[in-house]
Order: sequence, then structure tokens, then C-alpha cells
Amino acid sequence: MSDAVTAQLIRRSDGAAVIEYLARDPLSNLLLLEQASRLGQAPAAGEMRSQAAVARRAGEIIGVMGLRPTVVLDAAVESEAIASFLPLLETVGVGLIKSPIGPATELWERMCQRAARSTLIDRREIAYLVRPDDARLLPTRDRVPTRLAERDDLEPLVIAARESLREEGRPDPFEGDVLGFRRWVRGRSPRARVIESKGRVVFVGYADVRRPEGWLLQGVYTWPECRKEGFATAGVSDLCREAFEAGADHVQLAVVEGNVAGRRLYERLGFQPFGTLRTILFSQA
Repeated sequence: MSDAVTAQLIRRSDGAAVIEYLARDPLSNLLLLEQASRLGQAPAAGEMRSQAAVARRAGEIIGVMGLRPTVVLDAAVESEAIASFLPLLETVGVGLIKSPIGPATELWERMCQRAARSTLIDRREIAYLVRPDDARLLPTRDRVPTRLAERDDLEPLVIAARESLREEGRPDPFEGDVLGFRRWVRGRSPRARVIESKGRVVFVGYADVRRPEGWLLQGVYTWPECRKEGFATAGVSDLCREAFEAGADHVQLAVVEGNVAGRRLYERLGFQPFGTLRTILFSQA
């Protein structure tokens, strides 16, 4: 039938049309825009090659889904598109869904109807954004300077990544592929910014997506004994300042629901909520 919905992995020839579709809502689709733009590129050391799929009805795109490294659905994906993506997920034994709450919930329910799945994490996150005119960043004269991560920072970067995951209730990466985890951190390090105090790294933050449409901050971590000393305020302020100087429309990030300290920090800097995400770390039962 001409109106049947079909899904397939995105090919190079699909790239321009997929980017144009996602760019209708760059705020909600920022992470997926980044995944789609990396298709066909060699991944950094320790990172997974990007893979995504597109669903069409009569040649018109009605949904896009990132498969790897993260399962991400576009904000306007249709139910028929979600259904058409399901066969592509059957080979994903362990994965992470991170999408707007409506599409994420529908996808997860459909996945569980097809095969037994178990969850390691299932939580809501509040998506926040700040634009240049609304930002209340720490003045440069008052801040502890942030710098690029260097080769010698690998150990504190590994510690920060490990402890951040553990604080989120995710499995300890040191109980699995430790060398692979270290390679992943090393490959991600060019996107890291750090703050030093008294000869040691006390803050780490990553700008994992850097696009004109927006920057996405992830992996923000301050050592517990150094919290409430202004390091996170300084670090996030500098990351936002760097984004705006590069011409980014906005900076966004996500705060786990119930993280009052994180919410207060970002709201002090001018961030405002704009959506709710659902994050599910799953495995085959």
C-alpha cells in the first residue's frame, strides 16, 4: 500500500532530508541532530559508531530514531513510526533510551510487549535551557578559571565519570570492561573542561554537543568534599560563556527529577525548564 509505513537505517543519501526534518524543532531534537550528523563518521576512541533509522509514509518522514550510542526519538515522532522501529531494536541487548517522555514511554511499552526486558534505571529528567539574554553567569572577575582538559587529567576524568554514574544508580563501570571505559573517557576528553583548586581537579563538565542550534552539557561533576564552594557555578558559567561566544543559540542540559541542588544551581544561572525526558537503562530479561 502506498500509505504503508516503512523504517530503515539512515543512509548517506538520507542525511540532508533527515537533518531538515529534525531542524524543525532543534531545541527538542538537539541530541538526535548531533547523532544524525555523525552518521558515517569514524567514532572517537572508545565511543560507539552512530546509527539511526528513519520512518516514512508515502515518502514523507514521520519519525527518526537514534539507535546507537543512545536510543533517541524525535519529539514529533508518530505512533506508526515507533511501531515500525521495533524490529530494529530486537538486536539491542543492553541500551539506554533518552527521549521526550511521551515517545519514550510508548516505545518502552511496545518493546516490553515484544520481549521480556528489565530496567536498571527508569527515571524522569527535567530539560533546562538558557539563552544569552537570560543568562546570569558568574562574572569572569569572580570566577575560578576553567581550562581545557589535558592528557595528565585522565585519572581525575575517569574518577569523575565513574562516580557520576554511581551517584545516578548506574552499574559501576569498573565491574565490567575497565579498559574500554578508560578508552571512552579518553576519547571524550577533548570536550571536557576542568577546574583545579589546591593542585587537584575539583570540577569536570562536558559539552558533548556543540552546534549553532545549541550546546548540550553533560557529565557535570564536582567532588563531594568540594561542593558548595562555587566550583560548579564557575564551571557551568564558563561553558555557557564559551557556547555563546561560539554563536550557539542556547545551552541545554537535563537534571534528574528530585535533584534539588542541581535545579537550584542552574536556575540561579538563568536556566529555565522546557520539557521532561524519560531515561531508561535496559537489558534483556
